[in-house]
Amino acid sequence: MAAKFVHIDHDTPLLLPPDLRDWIAPDHMVHFVMDAVEALDLSEAKINERGTGSAQYPPATMLALLIYSYATGTFSSRKIEALTYENVAVRYLTADTHPDHDSICKFRRENKTLLSSSFHQILELAATAKILKVGDLTISVDGTKVLANASKHSAMSHGRIEEQMQLAEDQIAELMAKAEDADSTPLQDGLTIPDEIQRRQDRLAKLREAQKTLEERAEQRLKKEQAEYEAKLAARVEKEKATGRKPRGKEPKPPQEGPHPKDQYNFTDPESRIMKTGEGFQQSFNVQAAVDTTTMLIVGSFVTNAPNDKEQLIPIVEAISPAVGAAQNILADTGYYSASAVTEVEANAESPTVYAAQKRHRHGRSVADLEEKTDPPAPHLPGASVSEIMNHRLSTAAGQALYKLRKQTVEPVFGIIKEVLGFRRFSLRGEEKVNLEWDLVSLSANVKRLYKLGMKFERA
Repeated sequence: MAAKFVHIDHDTPLLLPPDLRDWIAPDHMVHFVMDAVEALDLSEAKINERGTGSAQYPPATMLALLIYSYATGTFSSRKIEALTYENVAVRYLTADTHPDHDSICKFRRENKTLLSSSFHQILELAATAKILKVGDLTISVDGTKVLANASKHSAMSHGRIEEQMQLAEDQIAELMAKAEDADSTPLQDGLTIPDEIQRRQDRLAKLREAQKTLEERAEQRLKKEQAEYEAKLAARVEKEKATGRKPRGKEPKPPQEGPHPKDQYNFTDPESRIMKTGEGFQQSFNVQAAVDTTTMLIVGSFVTNAPNDKEQLIPIVEAISPAVGAAQNILADTGYYSASAVTEVEANAESPTVYAAQKRHRHGRSVADLEEKTDPPAPHLPGASVSEIMNHRLSTAAGQALYKLRKQTVEPVFGIIKEVLGFRRFSLRGEEKVNLEWDLVSLSANVKRLYKLGMKFERA
């Protein structure tokens, strides 16, 4: 029997104007995004003023467009513009209008306050819908490296900067001498001595700016390291007084003044840093997130250029949205632990309890780990150190059960953002702007998560 193919006709136009709603499933995520944005207070939105020559798009449309695009893995403003023509759901969202990439980028860049406010409002809506519990939350915190919008090959060490400054000064002197020598060999066609001198002077100015920045960073580092050095000396003195013997080990070394030869400065994004990642050393930012262990919603986040998480415990706890109330437990890996940070977070009876490992644990479990154990006796609290209390806390059955939640919640959230959404590199530059973009990523991830959790909005 001969095959009967469906007739495909590319030439006959549609007889009636299409309704894009007929082309999108009723439970499609684009409906949820539009309903979520409609429920937000957008009074803080900044829009282009009349008379600028640019079309004015409603803030609700622009915000929904950004959230849907980021939630489905499109981050470039040019690619988002293309979606308004090529993607049925996006075309429906924008009502068959087409914001240009410059308007999209400008709206994203200028609406940090709106994005931050929307992040908190979405959490409030989740709490109102009884999806997110308010107060007494167990929250996992962790950090991950996200590539900066700059190449590590645009970075230069302090030692290299000094070499290049000397080279530029020598070349300027040589070119000026050449300009005064009437019998000197002329330059190649199209090159002039004044232009070549100016190029090197411009480069020298940038190198001096980089050197000044590294010196300022070194001065800040010196103050911090000096305080740590003095604290270590004081601790040794106290120990010697208590025991009557000289403490074992080497005496702490005083901090080094000035920039280190390997201190780096990136000329494309000076506020980014070279950090160790899974793919080696890359020009990156360190993204911090606090995640509710029950819903896997991001409840607090920020971006820093610190290469590790050593000093991020207090800031990430402070970054938790007031919309979720007070946290009951904070779960953190060994990179966050310090006695001073734990003490500050647990400052009073209303403060959360921190569960932070003090050393890395091997993967897998031994036979001894499988055996049933009784909780060890609590340390003598009046004289116990923060380290002893933390060790006991994590060795109890309740503490171990809580701590297991950390890697089951915050790490998958980072995995979804990086692998499913594909967000591995910032589009913007500078610490302030990458914080803005991460607010948008967190907001979009939360909206998508609430859609997956089955949250409903009352449609107008």
